[in-house]
Amino acid sequence: GNSLTAAAILGQDGSVWAQSATFPAFKPEEIAAILKDFDQPGTLAPTGLFLGGTKYMVIQGEPGAVIRGKKGSGGITIKKTSQALLIGIYDEPLTPGQCNIVVERLGDYLIEQGL
Repeated sequence: GNSLTAAAILGQDGSVWAQSATFPAFKPEEIAAILKDFDQPGTLAPTGLFLGGTKYMVIQGEPGAVIRGKKGSGGITIKKTSQALLIGIYDEPLTPGQCNIVVERLGDYLIEQGL
């Protein structure tokens, strides 16, 4: 169906709040690099975004709020809230736009809840 390949909600300390069974095992330094790019937008673009050892090319996001990455026909969207990171990974037939909507709507909901 039209659902994300994998998804997770992480605390900004890298702790897992919730994740799908398909979410890749990630390294703490990968999360640290993602958080750094939210603080200093543009730091990931030269090296690429890594998650679970997979490299994504960083594409246009929203500095300080949303990081987007692309790999082949799929990609990743990461939304930052006050306390969490929401990560959605997608592949065809899902489009980048659909992934963005799912991740960003949930992110907006968490922000409204004070998270």
